[in-house]
Amino acid sequence: MPRTRTTAALLALAMAAPLSACSVGSDSSSSSGSSKGTQEITFLTFETPNLTPQYWDAAIKRVTAKYPYIKVKRLVSPTADRTAYAKQLRASGQLPDVMIAVAPTGFAEAGDLYAWQPSELKDFLFPGAGAINGKIYQLPTNSQSIPNVYYRKSIFTAAGITAPPKTYAELLADCAKLKAKGTTPFVVGGGKDAFPTVLPLTGTVGTDVYRKTPDWMDRRRDGKVKFAEPNFVGALKKVGDLASKGYIDSKMVSLDYAATEQAFLKGKGAMYPMGSWFAASGDKSPIKNDIGVFPWPTDDGSELMPVYTGGGIDVNAHAKNLDAARKFALAFQLDQTNLDASVKSDALFPAIKGYKQPSDMGPVFTETYELWKQAVKDQAIVKAFAWETGDDALLPGVDAKVFAATQDVILGRKSPEAAAAYLDDEWKKAS
Repeated sequence: MPRTRTTAALLALAMAAPLSACSVGSDSSSSSGSSKGTQEITFLTFETPNLTPQYWDAAIKRVTAKYPYIKVKRLVSPTADRTAYAKQLRASGQLPDVMIAVAPTGFAEAGDLYAWQPSELKDFLFPGAGAINGKIYQLPTNSQSIPNVYYRKSIFTAAGITAPPKTYAELLADCAKLKAKGTTPFVVGGGKDAFPTVLPLTGTVGTDVYRKTPDWMDRRRDGKVKFAEPNFVGALKKVGDLASKGYIDSKMVSLDYAATEQAFLKGKGAMYPMGSWFAASGDKSPIKNDIGVFPWPTDDGSELMPVYTGGGIDVNAHAKNLDAARKFALAFQLDQTNLDASVKSDALFPAIKGYKQPSDMGPVFTETYELWKQAVKDQAIVKAFAWETGDDALLPGVDAKVFAATQDVILGRKSPEAAAAYLDDEWKKAS
């Protein structure tokens, strides 16, 4: 889910600038498909409560209607970690022709991914997002804020909390009030999907590490900083303290992504740190008007939001029908109806020139989107730790180690210091 983080200045400029209409998808060549003969491509997708089989099939059909000569065989990752699954497929010589939301790091350096040309990126707001050695291998399609803290307004009110916290101290005080009322403050899962566990750490790294050193991950790649240094250990300690105080229920860490989401919606906890994509499920739920959202708080209450831009499609450089794969990928990402569907189904913020959000979005999305727009306007953006893809991403395979280390800290199996040392060891192995 980067050097894929665009700068706040570029984002603010994009928000203010007049935008031209999307052009891809109206390519006149789409009508000439009958002369090309059928060209089959494989497309690796993933399914979530928001991104159902019906969602993917309808989106694919919209593109193949424009390019009838393209036949798509849809593949589904067995877990939310589609990058790991893509690696498994590559190892067996079956790397898909087209892959969505698969981190390009490792694949690109090995020569497995097609490098998009500047002319093919003309419709994207941030064509340089996620660059690897100066080249773009994953279409920079969406922006997402990671994490937001979603909360149940009625549960806050019952605990005597009148407004969401602005500072980290206020967050801890609110957690104490909730626990005193017999309510678990945070819903944090993981299970087979693993990634839900890292959201609190993404928040604390943003406020305590990236805020002070925005290029921290670049420096880690250059060997100038380590995980075992005080600022990163401090971010881990904050997460461990939430667990040791009972503000994170360690038993919930075994829940997978879908079950974690349902636990929050069913009131098993008051707050849910998650990416902006949760807004889609929130707005589909019967309690949508009871869900509020706030950014992970900083110590001094100043505004800060970790943001990711990227998450689009990668194309296999060795695809048998490479031209068809490229055309399909661009048409899929730039189709107006597909973009609208991605907003409504997964609460994405399309980073496409000329795109306008649907006017009928629900309250959870609207509030989440407004927080993002305000942070962009105020230039209060940092990268989202563990979600970057590109020259400043975690080294290949280290993301899974970060998820595991965060779980170990929450479950008390490792101290923050031991977890940080473990990550340094794993980094050394990966490099």
